[in-house]
Amino acid sequence: MSEQLLSSDSEVLDLLRQNQSMTVNDLAAALEVTPTAVRQRLTRLLAQNYIARIATKVGRGRPSHHYSLTPQGRRTGGSNFADLAMALWDEIRQIAAPEIRRGLLERVSRRLATSYAAEIEGNTLTERMESVSSLFRQREIAFTVDRSGDLPILKALACPYPELAERDRSICAMESILFSELLGEKLKLTQCRLDGDACCTFEGKEPAAEELSDSLIGG
Repeated sequence: MSEQLLSSDSEVLDLLRQNQSMTVNDLAAALEVTPTAVRQRLTRLLAQNYIARIATKVGRGRPSHHYSLTPQGRRTGGSNFADLAMALWDEIRQIAAPEIRRGLLERVSRRLATSYAAEIEGNTLTERMESVSSLFRQREIAFTVDRSGDLPILKALACPYPELAERDRSICAMESILFSELLGEKLKLTQCRLDGDACCTFEGKEPAAEELSDSLIGG
């Protein structure tokens, strides 16, 4: 789960974006605080993997340390993915041919599954569902697994793509394909928040492609 950045730590990241790398004294002078205060901020940012420390040795003296952003630190500067996702999804919806739209959604689902696949563990369906649930909880999206029946049920207590789902129900079909690919088990959406249910539930064993019916995609 991501940690909330303190405003004082964000100031350090902003300076490193502008200057590539800086020493403790550089940062202290720029922020008008003590080196001790800077080190406290750097310790937090190092622990969160937002910055890296690089030792530079000149001559025989003690090495000096410079701090720079890691790839994760650079990503903290922008996360306006929602607007981009909405625009891209609207463009997909404008594709007139249902079979082309269906094929594109399937490819997007499988591309997402490929990006998540390395994080999914387990030999049984229940274990893999628990792994998927953990994957989304790490992204602060509430998921759980219901083990009370003969087969486990993956339950989405919160929608990963709420704004998209409210505008176009075919996002639900895409999720079914995504989870089917991740679990190696064909699932179907059996309950949906958009129908007034308490949460969305995904159960086996129906062909994932059938979820992308013309009624959902708007053919």
